[in-house]
Amino acid sequence: MVTCQSKFFTSMTLPTYILGDNTDHPDAIYVIRTEFPRFIINLEDDELEWFEEFDAHDERELETETKTYIQEASKFYDREVARYGDD
Repeated sequence: MVTCQSKFFTSMTLPTYILGDNTDHPDAIYVIRTEFPRFIINLEDDELEWFEEFDAHDERELETETKTYIQEASKFYDREVARYGDD
């Protein structure tokens, strides 16, 4: 969980993953990661956009960790979809 603070808003705790959609891209299924390293992934095609800038050392580490992040995002999506079916 990430806690955000701003002079305009009270403190808010964000979940690690958030689902997103956009009517301009009706087939896209977005999962947003709010913890470092932050990213958004489109599960339709596994396109991933990082919100961070990385140095060479970080990039090497990310090469090995990216698969894990994609798997976590996919599991989160599957869990959320299953919960909608429980209603």
